[in-house]
Amino acid sequence: MKSRDLGKGGFKVSEVGLGCWQLGGDWGDSITKDAAFAIMKEAVGQGITFFDTANVYGAGQSERVIGEFIKQTEQPIKVATKFGRGSDVFPNHYSEKALRTSVDESTRRLGVNTLDVLQLHCIPTDVLRKGEVFNWLRKLKEDGMIKEFGASVETVEEGLLCLEQEGLLSLQVIFNLYRQKLLDVLLPAAKRLGVGIIVRLPLASGLLTGKFSKKTRFPENDHRNYNQNGEAFNVGETFAGLPFEKGIELTETIKNDFLPANMTMTQLALRWILDHDAVSCIIPGASSPQQVKLNADVSNMDPLPIELHKKLRAFYTREVHDSIRGAY
Repeated sequence: MKSRDLGKGGFKVSEVGLGCWQLGGDWGDSITKDAAFAIMKEAVGQGITFFDTANVYGAGQSERVIGEFIKQTEQPIKVATKFGRGSDVFPNHYSEKALRTSVDESTRRLGVNTLDVLQLHCIPTDVLRKGEVFNWLRKLKEDGMIKEFGASVETVEEGLLCLEQEGLLSLQVIFNLYRQKLLDVLLPAAKRLGVGIIVRLPLASGLLTGKFSKKTRFPENDHRNYNQNGEAFNVGETFAGLPFEKGIELTETIKNDFLPANMTMTQLALRWILDHDAVSCIIPGASSPQQVKLNADVSNMDPLPIELHKKLRAFYTREVHDSIRGAY
């Protein structure tokens, strides 16, 4: 597993991290503690050193199981968690007191004295624009409650607002073959300023694995069922904002017209992201140790040919961009 810098003056992280939303059991099939431990054990065995979670994943369950695991492993792991989407604060009840309370609770669940990275969790644009929340984060860092802070954002505008803030370590963004708008301004700006980029939804909620068809049906408690059209939260967080059937058609085109003979769709999708040097880390989720290994293997693959990158960029512009829905 290769490593990259997460931000200027931050720390090294594995190119492939572990997204831990699923460990909270908020959607799809619930994961037992034993299964969660098996996933995390495989992750560290593959050289993964970065876990991403949030205080609201399973009402703290994801943080708790990660906290139990890191007590039992000798491998150094950096854990990034989040604040800002709890019902006590979202969308307009943010305060320094609420932030500090959340940090105390996350610290306790993770079993650490100081959080490695605290990220704002897709909070409203107007709150980011006012900027007061960043003053609170800087105070938390001064007080030793967090080591670094970043922000998970939904739009280019939000990302650029965050980049104006002194001390920002990282941005977490949706970036994949179906979400290439960030290449124009946001990623170059982050690279220029030395701000790390953490990529969530690198496989577009599984679309880019190539394993789905138009007949695929998801459980009622799976966000790929109940949020297909943004019924519960930003539609961009599910299938990259594409209508499901359109996403299937686009994936079939990539598979038939652009997929190298020696690669899987998952490998193509993840390698494409890692080929962008502004990216620090991708955080695909995994529901089994086997998925963890397959994701991790991409770090040691050769970069894609430049000509293939050009074709995939043109494909996005021509076939994908106009079908994206939601905040972007």
